[in-house]
Amino acid sequence: MEVTDADVAAMPARNVRVPLSDFVAVWRAASDRDHDDASRGGEGWYAAAVATTCRWLATAPSRLQIGLADSTPAPATRRTAMAYEELIEAEFLAAERLEELRPDLARSRPGWCEGVRATLRWAWRRQGPPPLDLEIAAEV
Repeated sequence: MEVTDADVAAMPARNVRVPLSDFVAVWRAASDRDHDDASRGGEGWYAAAVATTCRWLATAPSRLQIGLADSTPAPATRRTAMAYEELIEAEFLAAERLEELRPDLARSRPGWCEGVRATLRWAWRRQGPPPLDLEIAAEV
């Protein structure tokens, strides 16, 4: 799903703790790659999880193919509330136990749990590297 300038402009700055330009670069790279077929070298569910987590953190709506928009659910808990600081922390804690809380998700979407955790760890907790290698993303 395309990341629009309006999505970026409407994002609450307090929802991420990394430079906005880095966050947007990762979000756009993940959004461009989330439909790649993992069997052909794409990241598959991992990149889709990164893109969805970024979209939720940015409080950007999910645009449906029929032209409507809906709130983006939280990537680990599926809560429909827009992201705010306390909810982001709760989502981070849930993501740390995601395979335990939702084993069906870990089986049906390989890489999803890791992508959610990596994104929240980086963008919210400022721990670890970006969930996608930006140098590689720029070449795609």
